[in-house]
Amino acid sequence: MINRYEVNETNQMVERENLDVRTITMGISLLDCIDADLAACEEKIYTKITESAKDLVRTGDEIAQEFGVPIVNKRISVTPIALVGGACCRTTEDFARLACVLDRAAQKVGVNFIGGYSAVVSKGMTPADELLIRSIPLALSRTERVCSSVNVGSTRCGIDMDAVKLMGEVILETAEYTKESDSLGCAKLVVFCNAPDDNPFMAGAFHGVTEADRVINVGVSGPGVVKTALEKVRGKDFEVLCETIKKTAFKVTRVGQLVAKEASRRLGVPFGIVDLSLAPTPAVGDSVADILCEIGLERAGAPGTTAALALLNDQVKKGGVMASSYVGGLSGAFIPVSEDQGMIDAVNAGALTLEKLEAMTCVCSVGLDMIAIPGDTKATTISGIIADEMAIGMVNQKTTAVRLIPVAGKGVGETVEFGGLLGYAPIMPVNPFGCDGFINRGGRIPAPIHSFKN
Repeated sequence: MINRYEVNETNQMVERENLDVRTITMGISLLDCIDADLAACEEKIYTKITESAKDLVRTGDEIAQEFGVPIVNKRISVTPIALVGGACCRTTEDFARLACVLDRAAQKVGVNFIGGYSAVVSKGMTPADELLIRSIPLALSRTERVCSSVNVGSTRCGIDMDAVKLMGEVILETAEYTKESDSLGCAKLVVFCNAPDDNPFMAGAFHGVTEADRVINVGVSGPGVVKTALEKVRGKDFEVLCETIKKTAFKVTRVGQLVAKEASRRLGVPFGIVDLSLAPTPAVGDSVADILCEIGLERAGAPGTTAALALLNDQVKKGGVMASSYVGGLSGAFIPVSEDQGMIDAVNAGALTLEKLEAMTCVCSVGLDMIAIPGDTKATTISGIIADEMAIGMVNQKTTAVRLIPVAGKGVGETVEFGGLLGYAPIMPVNPFGCDGFINRGGRIPAPIHSFKN
């Protein structure tokens, strides 16, 4: 039972510490929409999404009002479109038509993002996969709500370096296609290793083929709550620190579990998972970097940052799994630059570099996230950065991702404004030395020896 003290405590977390449910995401399978006729496929996709999610936004708003917990976003994830469109799409233009259908459906039901314009190519690309990947710049330039992701590696399969090379080119092309909005299309494009099937967070969400026809996944967020809790134990030893983070993560996850179960009941859709990631926003007091400083760092990026982040990530997971039987998605601590004021301040102060961020990704949930780089960065350099991050995920048996934004026409020292939850970012320098010979080899990096567990 939830007692009066816990109710008051939760109210304080909402009112003073930026606690929110970051997203309710409905996953929808589109496998039954596959059709050899493109027009028929478009109609099936639109109908399936709009009928399945017609009450999603209203239900989320009602729960938020009744429970007093903000639910910031309502979103949809769908089956990777490379699978759905393989039978009817013969050109990049055909695939872009499906992206526009997703966008119209998302607008109809009122969600802010729809994820799943995706391909899973850990070991190789089918013709449909490659067509979809090449269509991404076109698709993201024509849509507002569509998010795209490509999984190019896994611990079991290795890394598809042909896809890695192609993604470097596609990211640059997407930046050029959306240059009028400071290359915003790249903010909706993620490259993954070990992508989970049940991730509710954008831009990387898709509804995996292992999932039910429809599910409700919820992502919670509480950096401000964790920071406030740690302020009360300043100077205490690591045992006290860890216990405080675990207990706080438990409380935050219980809120997400409650909202997820209620949304599942009202919508008549099975409950999937709670993703307990600490997802920051540009708002002051809602920063993962500030938590690291509260642990004892002068700035995020200082010596000790990777150890502090490892501690934080682990304790968040330990507290969260006690609060819900179904924890999934990414679950840990996000470290996006543009979406975290503390990270932005650390970059501006010279404490945080691209290389240090890469080191931090070895111990956190995701990877190099929402990082603006010069628009004249070479495609092979972007591919090299992707390959490094994919290797971290493959060898460490974890999810890693890259969301780089080469801002067309801008360079180091300038700032790019994305607005809303996407925030703003200083453009960070990239290592000037090339890796063309490495990227142009082609083929596949084999899976590590510890993948062989049959």
